[in-house]
This record gives sequence, structure tokens and C-alpha cells, in this order.
Amino acid sequence: MDFLSTIFFFIVAIFILVTVHELGHFLAAKLFGMRVDKFYIGFDFYNARLWKKTIGETEYGIGAFPLGGYVKIAGMVDESLDTDFRERPPEPWEFRAKPVWQRLIVLAGGVFMNMVLAALIFISMAAVLGESRTSTRNAAFVEDGSVYAAMGFETGDRFIAVNSKKTEFWEEVLAPETFASYPLSYTVQRNGSTLSIQAPQDILTRINESQAMGIRPLMPPLVGAVLPDQPADKAGMKLGALITAINAVQVADWSEVVTLISANPGTEINVTWKYLGPTDGLETVDTGKIREFGQSMTTTMVPNDMGRIGIGLQQTLLIDHRKLNATEAVAYGLQQTWNMTATTVKGFGKILTGKEDFRKSMGGPIKIAKIANQSAEQGPTSFLYFLALLSISLAFINILPIPALDGGQFVMNAVEGIMGREIPLEIKLRIQQVGMALLLSLFLFFIINDIINP
Repeated sequence: MDFLSTIFFFIVAIFILVTVHELGHFLAAKLFGMRVDKFYIGFDFYNARLWKKTIGETEYGIGAFPLGGYVKIAGMVDESLDTDFRERPPEPWEFRAKPVWQRLIVLAGGVFMNMVLAALIFISMAAVLGESRTSTRNAAFVEDGSVYAAMGFETGDRFIAVNSKKTEFWEEVLAPETFASYPLSYTVQRNGSTLSIQAPQDILTRINESQAMGIRPLMPPLVGAVLPDQPADKAGMKLGALITAINAVQVADWSEVVTLISANPGTEINVTWKYLGPTDGLETVDTGKIREFGQSMTTTMVPNDMGRIGIGLQQTLLIDHRKLNATEAVAYGLQQTWNMTATTVKGFGKILTGKEDFRKSMGGPIKIAKIANQSAEQGPTSFLYFLALLSISLAFINILPIPALDGGQFVMNAVEGIMGREIPLEIKLRIQQVGMALLLSLFLFFIINDIINP
């Protein structure tokens, strides 16, 4: 089932991104009176199609190979390598007959639309959800074996600054653009002392390898709900209890409690906890100090067959949330788009300069499919955020000056504009063939790399 959902969400993500990208080329071509012969989502190699329909002068279709798409514009040397027009003079509706500036706009249309999609997603999310920021007064929970644990972080640390810049919110600490900078250093407070921790140069590669940040705001296992007639209730646990150990294993975070209890369905466990009193106002308590209060007690419980004892978490995170008006949402969404774009460019720069491992930092279709499914499992907001990031990455990759990509075509047409004449068709074909061979080689490399570095 997980395999089917992975394939499904991968196809959904690719369908949306490719449709938007190709629509950019299509609309720009139509704007300048160019004839569009085909508009396909997915490739129809050897005429393998799932659907097609001709409307006016354009054949619309869905190809059987869902790893891209294309818009075939009359008089243009593209992925199809079609040169039927070579023996006749340019027609007014052909790509080659139009001024260079119009051709360049058509070629940039796909990239532009991908950026528009990302901006619209960020703006819509800001308008609907507003802006929520988690205060750095919330201590950190550091997973054992994580990148941050290896760097020297400990559960209970509080962030004070990143690269000497004071931070008030976790979103600033873990902002994608932060990881694009080097050197990267953190200032934290630990047990009343201030420490400086240096991040490794390849921190992004390490995070990609582990597929998890390994650090987040601490959620103390403070009980906010006790279901009647369940194991915790029968054992006398009350609202306001802070769980400190399970079977003598110390716990600091709610996730540790869930893991240890769920691992013992139907098996007797010892739960150590403190009663802190009424929970009113606990959201303002310094969560790093609540362990100092209350008297410890240990009770025996037997989790049910689903590995649960009938308790719920008391929310103690300090969160600043505010609604955004239309103007603020647009500004926030555009700022997010700019930040993500700058981060993407810097990330590619680090890969090209060898600061990040190319094989571990880049993902192909298999890795994209896995991330698409994981983000969808976390909810619509996470999936939309993933779509926005992938749309920006697709835009950046397509604008690279590589033959067969939009960027390569853009450069060739710009050169023609500078020269004042067309590059010989044979040369264009050879450049396009080299580009196609390069892209196919890279595609094969990424598939093998995804298998070797899952």
C-alpha cells in the first residue's frame, strides 16, 4: 500500500508541476501567434499515450511515461528533433519566424510559471494559516544519533543566536537559507552557561543522509488528558502529571514516552511521574524547569493491545501566531519564494564547489517519490510546501544553460539575436542531440544513485 501511495503522490506532484511548466510555454507561444502542434503531460514515446484529443490546431494528450512533458511549437528544434520544416521558408506562425525577444519569452515561460506556482502556494498558505512562530524559549529535543547530536547539541539546550545574530524563533534557526551559509555557528545556553557550536561544512549532506533534522522544540511529557477506565486512570495518574521515566529509562520528550509505551502492548511497565498540580497557565511555564517540582512516584500499568495507556499531551510550547491580511500574506509569500530560491541557488553552488556531496545531495525520481509520499502523509500543508520547493528547483534546473533544457535553448536563441542570423540547423540538431544524451545519462545516474543512496 505504501508503494502504491508513493507512486500516486509522485504522479500527482509531477502532473501538477509539468502542467504548470508547459502551460507557461503554451500561453507565451499563443500570445505571440505561434502555432502549437502538441501539448503533452508525460512523454508519448513510440506513440504510447493514455489519452489524446485534438482541439483546434493543437493535440492535447497524456503520455504513458510520467517523467516530464512537452509543448511542440511549429518551427522549433526541440526534444522531438523534428526538422520537417527545414526545406521550406519560415511561415508567419512558426517559432523561427518570430523576433528573438518573443522567442526568449516563450522559452522562459515555463520557468516563470513554476516560480508563479511556488509564490501562489506560499501566499495561499500565509493567507489561510497566518504566521506561526515557535519561541526559542522552548528548549531543544535532540534525537540520539542525529546530525545535531554528533555536533554536540544536547536535549535542553536553548538557542540564543545563529552566526552571532540573535534568534527569537525556531523558524529562524531552522530556516533553509541558514544552511546555505558557511561557516555556520550556533550559540546556545546550557545549564546557565553559553556555548558556541560549529556546524560541519557538509551539514546539508548529513541531514539528507539521515532524512531528518534530528532537532526540534522539546515537548515535555506533561499529561493533559486521562481517559476514564484506561490503564493510566486505573493507576491513579492525574492531569498535570509529568512522566520522567518508563521502566527506569529516563524520558524528556513526549515522543520517547510514546515509543517506549507502544513497544510494550499487553506487557506490564513501570511509569515514573511527578504530579505538578493544576495545569492552568502551564503554557507559560519555563519547560526546562518544571522537572524541579513535584514528588516522584512509580506506578505499574499494562498498555492495551495497541500499546496505549489512555493519556494525552498537555501543550506547553510557546507559539506566537497571528493572522495576516491580504497585503501581508502577499509580502510574506513573496519573501518565502525569494528565500527558497536563494537557498536553492546557494545549495547548487555548494554542490558544484564540492562543499556538499553531489551523490547524496541530489535526488532523482525515486527519492522525489519518497519525499512526495512522506510530505503527503504529514498533511496537505506539508505536501503543498514540498510542491513549492520542487517547483522552484524545477525552475532553476530548467534555466541552466544545458542543451535540450530551456536554458540551453535560451542561450542559442540569444546568440542568434547577437549574431543577427540563425545558427545552421545541422549545428542546432547536434547540440540538441548532445543535450538529450547528457540528460538521459544524468537521468540514469540519478536512478542508480537513488537506489545506492536511498
